[in-house]
Amino acid sequence: MRPKALDFEQLVTQNKQELLNDEESITQIELRLENKQEAIVLAERQKNQQKIIAGDRF
Repeated sequence: MRPKALDFEQLVTQNKQELLNDEESITQIELRLENKQEAIVLAERQKNQQKIIAGDRF
């Protein structure tokens, strides 16, 4: 049994929804990436700060 063919308006609506879903997914991925990058920068700063403090002790 063949699926019912969609008319043009239904295809447009479906494509718009798929694009919106893709955009939402991309936004979530970008936010996770930004959070990971911020965590890396913060960890690096703390590491450098500890080196500076340890260097002052000697």
